[in-house]
Order: sequence, then structure tokens, then C-alpha cells
Amino acid sequence: MISSILFDVDDTLYDQQQPFRQAIMTYFPEIPCQQLTSLYLRFRVHSDEQFGKVLANEWTLDYFRHYRLSTSLTDLGYAPVTLKESQHFQAMYEEQLDAITIHPAVKDTLDYLAGLPIQIGIITNGPTVHQQKKLDQLELTQWIKPEHMMISQATGYQKPDIEIFRLAESMFDLDPATTLYIGDNFDNDVIGAKRAGWQALWLNHRERTAPEGLALLPDMTIDCFEDLTAAITTHLSVQEMQYA
Repeated sequence: MISSILFDVDDTLYDQQQPFRQAIMTYFPEIPCQQLTSLYLRFRVHSDEQFGKVLANEWTLDYFRHYRLSTSLTDLGYAPVTLKESQHFQAMYEEQLDAITIHPAVKDTLDYLAGLPIQIGIITNGPTVHQQKKLDQLELTQWIKPEHMMISQATGYQKPDIEIFRLAESMFDLDPATTLYIGDNFDNDVIGAKRAGWQALWLNHRERTAPEGLALLPDMTIDCFEDLTAAITTHLSVQEMQYA
């Protein structure tokens, strides 16, 4: 039986590509619209791969942000950018993030879960101040207690490290066997949760390909936000029958 459901934030509770697209179109108008999704995906890859260096104090946050943007651009054949250019982009990106709203289908899911005897929580990777601004903008305290929201930099760990899942178990009083994690990133969210003995729902709305041999690792996979409530409902029903 599922007793707790935890969510990722970026590109899981809201469409992260939209603020990224706006910032790119403002500062790099030469990039054609048809390449923006590919650029965004590279940006996410470098962000996920390198943020651990910020946690380890190997990189400053400014350098990390410059690296992920500049490297994403060079991956697609564009010239690298200067630190100052990346700072201008970051300022616009954050300005756009100040206007994010929770995806309507996710709101419906949270409203549904709020009526069930299920604890809801958050584990998100990223800088503490930056991610907290997103949590506040999304007004998540309508459904989730502030003490059940975890930001990686504040813990010293990050997904997919098992330590951050174990810390969440301790702080949120979770039973790993009856906890479901929902996220869009296969490595961080699916592999991380499954290593910790949790269940995992992969919200694959960017149509990524699972690593070879691991397509069946998630307990559920959906390819659009609109299928989220139905997938959870079905999973809860199956769990009830198994535990009956």
C-alpha cells in the first residue's frame, strides 16, 4: 500500500522549458526555434551532471551556471559564451522562473492526493535559494508541508545519491517500501528512487529513451502530464489488491 508520494520539481511540477526558451530567445535570437528543445535537453544534462561540483565546493555557482550554458551551446555547434553573457542569460532565466505556475494536470493530481491518507513531499536538486523561490512561486504549501520539502544543496547530497533518499526517509518518517517517487529524469528520479527501495513513476513527457536494458525499471511510465492522476489511481488500486 502506498503511504507517501514524493515529487521532483523541475520539469515535473511545471514546464521548465518555457522559461528557458524565453531567456534563450532574448539573448540568442540566432538559435532557430526547432533547436530549442535539443538545447534545453543538453542544458538539463549538464546541470544534472555537474551540480555535484557545487555541493563539493569545487565550482562556484556562477561558474557552474556559465559551464552548463556555454557547453550546451557548443554541443550544438554554437560559439561558447563569456561569463558575463551567461550571467545576463541567468538573470533573464530567473526572471522568467519568477512567473512559473504549476501544470494544471499536476494541480489536479495534488488536489486528488490531498483527499487521501497519503503523505506528500518534495525532493529537488539545486541551489537552496534558487529552488526555494520556485517552491514559493508554485505555492506548494497548499498541499505540502514546508518541512516535507527537501532541497539538495541544503542537505549536502543530491539525487541520485541514495543518501538523500535515506535522509528523506528519516526526516519525513517514510517507509521506503510504500513510498512512490515521481520525476522526469531517469537517472536522478527513477534509478535513484529504485536504488533506495522506493517505487518510481517516470514522467517521460520529453520522450527520452531509457538506458539500455532499464526500460522496465520504473513501476510506471507515462508520457504526458495529463495521464498522471489516472496512473497514480491505477497504481493505488493494484497496491490495494496486492495487500488485501
